[in-house]
Amino acid sequence: MTITFITGANKGLGYETARRLIELGQKVIIGARDPERGQAAAHQLGARFVAIDIADDSSVARAADDVRAHEGHVDVLINNAGVLGPYVPAEELHGRDASDVFNTNVVGLVRVTQAFLPLLKMSEHPVIVNVTSGMGSQALTHDPERAESKQLLPLYSASKAAITMLTTQYAKALPDIRVNAADPGYTATDINHNQGHQTVAEGTDAIVTLATEKADAGTGRVIDRHGILPW
Repeated sequence: MTITFITGANKGLGYETARRLIELGQKVIIGARDPERGQAAAHQLGARFVAIDIADDSSVARAADDVRAHEGHVDVLINNAGVLGPYVPAEELHGRDASDVFNTNVVGLVRVTQAFLPLLKMSEHPVIVNVTSGMGSQALTHDPERAESKQLLPLYSASKAAITMLTTQYAKALPDIRVNAADPGYTATDINHNQGHQTVAEGTDAIVTLATEKADAGTGRVIDRHGILPW
């Protein structure tokens, strides 16, 4: 049975991804910062909960130790947790805002990946799925036909661009692990006050695809539910 660990899985895209993967027969570990919400989500889904705050080194290390003690390894790591950051005009952004967003979205991804690498390397076909966004794409944010071109979120967009580059670099550096990124698209979730035009099920299509595809499907890719994305 495939063992999958998902960060930020107590709600939204993470929760729906967990639900779908459990339905497909995977054993899913719900990672979340809030113990009460995480436990509730795990109970509802029939999953196991592990506390993890991806912005904290010690919390991430404890989570990896917990999984090592209980499951022994991980087949699929889904780096889903992230923050939008302050929704204010660009001239009102401060250095501390950038630090907070990048510490969670980018540095947090590195923390979790590093901590879980030993567990992934014990899998026969290890997989890392990083949740990125078209908001980090130069091509999409300059296309007037795309929703991404109509939003101004400098810190979030920059962090997602960094996640995409981390994905391609990890894919080259870790040839024995399939490392890809998924863009959920403009999906109605708490992070955008449920304003997206896609359902949460549609938003998880690309994530589920990367978490369940064949071992020879390829690495270093960025996809949405329709296929490869331009960057």
